[in-house]
Amino acid sequence: MEFDDPRAGQWIEIDGNSLIHNLELFRKTIGKDASLLAVVKANAYGHGLSKIVPKAAEVAEWFGVHTAEEARQIRRLGPNVPILIMGFVPPSELYDLDCNHHLVVSSSQSLEWIASYRQRTGVKLPIHIKVDTGAKRQGVPVDALPKLFDSASQQSIDVVGVASHFANIEDTIEHEFARVQLQRFREALEVVQRELKELPPYIHASCSAAALLFRETDFTLARVGISMYGHWPSRETRLSWSMEHQGDGVNLHPVLTWKTLVGQFQLVDRGESVGYGRTWTARRPSQLAVIPVGYADGYSRSLGNRGRVLIRGRSASVVGRVCMNILMADVTDIPDVSVGDEVVLIGRQGEEEVQVEELASLSETINYEFLARLSPAITRSMV
Repeated sequence: MEFDDPRAGQWIEIDGNSLIHNLELFRKTIGKDASLLAVVKANAYGHGLSKIVPKAAEVAEWFGVHTAEEARQIRRLGPNVPILIMGFVPPSELYDLDCNHHLVVSSSQSLEWIASYRQRTGVKLPIHIKVDTGAKRQGVPVDALPKLFDSASQQSIDVVGVASHFANIEDTIEHEFARVQLQRFREALEVVQRELKELPPYIHASCSAAALLFRETDFTLARVGISMYGHWPSRETRLSWSMEHQGDGVNLHPVLTWKTLVGQFQLVDRGESVGYGRTWTARRPSQLAVIPVGYADGYSRSLGNRGRVLIRGRSASVVGRVCMNILMADVTDIPDVSVGDEVVLIGRQGEEEVQVEELASLSETINYEFLARLSPAITRSMV
């Protein structure tokens, strides 16, 4: 590699074709009467909002975010599609929002803030009422719905949607509680219909797992998150699909590859220790590649002496503690490694692959967290 290469010392590659493949898979899977919402909160699950949104807009009809600022970022990127703001929005964040920004609401206080925003700006923000069916996060209980609808009516706020969220649909192959929640949601919809005389146009409860496993959760809007980026929500979701479809798997394509370069070498004699805390000692004369990536970038500190990277198409074990900006990998058995060689942290190189699920498991977390914690400062490019 030439050292005048314009890329930074580490970078993330986003495969646009894989993103489109995954979105089209869901577009074909969900019911024909349901719109597809692409969830791009948390910097598009670490993939980079500015890279994902323009490409995803080729297929997705909605975007879903957590914060009002994320919604404003999407609007600056260009797509003039409905954006669902699913998180708590304090009054200080109610600015530069248009009538195509939909807010998920769980309290009468939020309704007052939204009404005040309309009085200041003349912009009438549509809302979706969140029903708590058992997750005990956002949302109001079913018996509180009439009061909330009455408050919305008194303040001339348009209720255009009703939503819920599953508590235990990913981490199990037994889905009794999900079915209980679905029944509670149906009961909530009966209350909504009595209050409004007809159901609002946007009814939604799905996540990636639900969109894969249960067609009855599609309603009129299907929210898809982790799986649009090419990842199963969990091993249990994948097993549930396999059991239902006799092994006929969904072919999801991972969208993200994380790369860096070999920065230096260290020669370590037998018996010498490596890194902070001296947690690894060489059992033979060894050559280590010093790699300019660490936990500040999102490579978990817990991967010290556990993780692996790919160099010249072969696996190299991470040795010693992962530092804030540096990790070391044992390349003793990989010939001809040079400073400047490409290192794959997540993704494929030759016949070898390091999946984010492997790193997440070794870090005792989930693929969602590992991806979402990738530093937004890392250069991202579409390939």
